[in-house]
Amino acid sequence: MFIVSRTATFSFGYDKMEYESNANGSRDAEPSYIDILSADATTLRELILKYKEELEYYKSQVEKLLAPPLVEATLIDLLPDGRALVKSSSGPVLIVHVLDTVDKSKLKPGVSVALNQRGSAIVEVLPQIEDPQVRVFEIVEKPNVTYDDIGGLEEQIEELREVIELPLKYPHIFRLMGVEPPKGVLLYGPPGCGKTLLAKAVAHESNATFIRLVASELAQKYIGEGARLVKEIFSLARKKAPAIILIDEIDAIAARRLDVGTSGEREIHRTLTQLLAELDGFDSLDNVKVIATTNRIDVLDPALLRPGRFDKIIEIPLPDLRGRYEIFKIHTRKMPLAKDVDLYELAKITKGATGADIKIICTEAAIHAIKDGRYIVEMKDFMYAIDKVLKKRFRPYANYGFALNQGMTVNNQYHV
Repeated sequence: MFIVSRTATFSFGYDKMEYESNANGSRDAEPSYIDILSADATTLRELILKYKEELEYYKSQVEKLLAPPLVEATLIDLLPDGRALVKSSSGPVLIVHVLDTVDKSKLKPGVSVALNQRGSAIVEVLPQIEDPQVRVFEIVEKPNVTYDDIGGLEEQIEELREVIELPLKYPHIFRLMGVEPPKGVLLYGPPGCGKTLLAKAVAHESNATFIRLVASELAQKYIGEGARLVKEIFSLARKKAPAIILIDEIDAIAARRLDVGTSGEREIHRTLTQLLAELDGFDSLDNVKVIATTNRIDVLDPALLRPGRFDKIIEIPLPDLRGRYEIFKIHTRKMPLAKDVDLYELAKITKGATGADIKIICTEAAIHAIKDGRYIVEMKDFMYAIDKVLKKRFRPYANYGFALNQGMTVNNQYHV
């Protein structure tokens, strides 16, 4: 009995020790319940923080969507009582308050500011940026037209280079001679004779910033917008000097001013006045040159034609025999021509044709050869093209030179 009892006691003690040993081992191998809860709490806190940040972000986005838009305005002056005089982009001049959060040192006449739509108070000063409508006028990729692509205008090319390229490349020569370099040049002549082509060649050959616009783009709906565009275009040119400004078809805004007219015409006159002031006003053009083109020189305002604004007025006439021959050579230099093609004979029978006419004659001759299943252009193809372009096509510009010599307007010359 004693032995059995001791055996039982020993057996029980062994089992207890083994159990405690296993329990201690399991606690060392696995995390406790408190550790697990602590880790879960940390993860939850991180998630809550993340969701709070997302909530704040979406709240700010909703506030932006619900907030009324700000109105852009130009500061005119600061008043002694701390208020400001601004010209709103919608037109009226307003007297408004300035928020205390706005840096007063940045409030200078001419800066752009943002107005609260509800109370029209100045809430911030906007950074000075160039008008996107003006920036698009700057040509980044220059045209691939060179002076070699222009035929029969050697004298005009030489004059143009004297006025535009020489002062930009060698301004010290003019200072040495004690004279002011020419400011601009006006190219006039019949349509299709190479005025715009000459301007493209100047853009290609010069290293200056080239700003190109059509004059009709300056005709704006609201009062003062056209004049503002002109001012900002010349400001951009001065900032990026040396620069060349090309105003194509300048007659769209530079027609002779009359005492009577509609409100639209008066707005065009305001734009023209600003252009005249920029060409020969208080601010010097420095290294900015202006090229303008027109085929209606007879309607231009006299104030635009005087020296000091356009110092050179160059006529781009209809090409003569030699000029037509050079133009034919330029437009056929890549064409597969038959041996019977005589370019000089073609130049003789195309009297009165413009450079654009000759270009389309070459194109029509190539199309006629393709229609006949040939990949070489023969003399008969050119004869067919000349007959189609010069005799059958409506060409109201053909008598341009005759009309001007007779003192007629370009509109009346169509009836000659």
